[in-house]
Amino acid sequence: MPKPEDIYCVAAEWLVQPGQADTVRRLLREAAAAVRQNEPGNLVYTAHQSADEPERFFIYEQYVDQNAQIAHRAAPHFQDLVLGQIVPLLAERKTSFYRLLL
Repeated sequence: MPKPEDIYCVAAEWLVQPGQADTVRRLLREAAAAVRQNEPGNLVYTAHQSADEPERFFIYEQYVDQNAQIAHRAAPHFQDLVLGQIVPLLAERKTSFYRLLL
């Protein structure tokens, strides 16, 4: 188990273009399955869809360390599903990085 201070966290907020929420939801499910299957450095990968604004998504991720998160971004499934297919459907994208405290 990694030390808590090594755990690297990502919080992403996406607003998808009108009419694209179903497609993004489907692609996020594929991405999450690929992360869980292929990335031993990933501890948590959860995606959420706003109950009030269906075009708004929140993704929360935890990695054993920053290097595991860098490997995630280089993974073929991230390049294809997230950067190649999801990002073009977004109207807004914000990503923040954190270190676990407790």
